[in-house]
Amino acid sequence: MELGIFTFADVVADPVTGDAPTPARRLRDVVDLAVLADDGGLEVFGVGEHHRRDFAVTSPAVVLGAVATRTRRLRLTSAVTVLSSADPVRVFEDFTTVDLLSDGRAEILAGRGAFIESFPLYGADPADYEALFDEKIDLLLRLTRDETVTWSGRFRPALDHQPVFPRPVQPRLPVGVGVGGSPASFLRAGRLGLPITIGIVGGRPEALAPHVVDYRAAAERAGHDAAALPVALTAHAFVARTSQEAGDVFYPRYAAMAELAGRSLSREQFDRARGLDGHLVVGSPAEVTEKLLHQQEIFGHQRFLAQIPHGPLPHKDAMRAVELLGADVAPHLAP
Repeated sequence: MELGIFTFADVVADPVTGDAPTPARRLRDVVDLAVLADDGGLEVFGVGEHHRRDFAVTSPAVVLGAVATRTRRLRLTSAVTVLSSADPVRVFEDFTTVDLLSDGRAEILAGRGAFIESFPLYGADPADYEALFDEKIDLLLRLTRDETVTWSGRFRPALDHQPVFPRPVQPRLPVGVGVGGSPASFLRAGRLGLPITIGIVGGRPEALAPHVVDYRAAAERAGHDAAALPVALTAHAFVARTSQEAGDVFYPRYAAMAELAGRSLSREQFDRARGLDGHLVVGSPAEVTEKLLHQQEIFGHQRFLAQIPHGPLPHKDAMRAVELLGADVAPHLAP
């Protein structure tokens, strides 16, 4: 299993210390985190996209371009690119640039947008939520396949034998789809024959396992080799030297994040979510390893991305968590 990290580059204040990072400092922290992950043996680094006051990254490709020049091995992915409100041509060009800077390590993880704050910024109508993604993923896949594109749709000007350059280092720029609890998202990705990354944000993760079965069945019906399609998981994660330390450091920060989303979270609920069947991957290296292997038995996935929530978590603790992931967790995960 590939092990990596991703971040939304949160810029909310730490509820314990009161420290409130600026966007500039947080972006420097993100690059430092990626360099540490690269040096420490992790395999993937992702950056999410938001267009709100409490997150620093609106353009994953720009940040990944900076990371590309400081790292050697990490796969570099968005997590996710909100394709519904973006121009697929611009997305392809931006990630091709990341691919060139990184000598062939870029990936695009496309999503419809769990948060749609980007829609009014770029003139997208939420009423077209499904149609926007369907049309734009079609164009993006054409761009990854063909150097010269003829295409037309509802939401952007047509392309008439239009060459699109430069081309990436990789023979074809990898595109996957971020999915959550919507069965339709799994089925769409299966029909398209695209890899999926499943975001686990609550509840019992195994409840999503039947959707993976449906995803592979949809891929087979569409003529794809379902067994060859990679599956990845993501979840909030934190690793410390001991289980007690992991809980004590992470709980107040995670509870503050839940409060920002309008939910209250007791320590008892938090500790239950840390259990083997819960949605949080938080604990000692041994506990985290056990949980990742347990989930792999359920999903059969090939990649796990630990979401390190930067904003309420001190940078030194995030860095230490990445060190432990690389040194004490990754070696125990089967390739």
